[in-house]
Amino acid sequence: MGAVDRFRSAAHFASWNGTAPIEASSGDQKRHRLSRAGNRRINRVLHIMAVVQLRRDTLGRAYYRRRLAEGKTTMEAMRALKRHLSDVVYQRMVQDAKRARTGATGPGGHSGATLQSSADDPIPTAASSDKSQPGPATAKRRTNALAATP
Repeated sequence: MGAVDRFRSAAHFASWNGTAPIEASSGDQKRHRLSRAGNRRINRVLHIMAVVQLRRDTLGRAYYRRRLAEGKTTMEAMRALKRHLSDVVYQRMVQDAKRARTGATGPGGHSGATLQSSADDPIPTAASSDKSQPGPATAKRRTNALAATP
């Protein structure tokens, strides 16, 4: 997806992913709709996030219900939830980028990685179970249990 620094704000990120509302008013009726432009893959992910949030008693569902209580239609409330989730994702990306800049990760970009080896000795030795057997395994001939009985 690229660096989060390319987005000036959460609104810029929402515009990029297609969750920023676009005015679709006619006459005295003031309405907004979602943009059909933007990154459709990210928009789809945000839509799935919104649907999953509505299935259980979550903060997203509470947000959706508050929008319904304000008099919004179900589609308007869903649009608002998707925009809210877009803002949450943007904030998480900003936090992750800040953590990466402060060097919270070790070598190789993994948290918890160290420069010291995890080996006990500088020269590893093989344990008895790791050593090869002294010779080839002998195959024991199997007898058929039915043939052995008279």
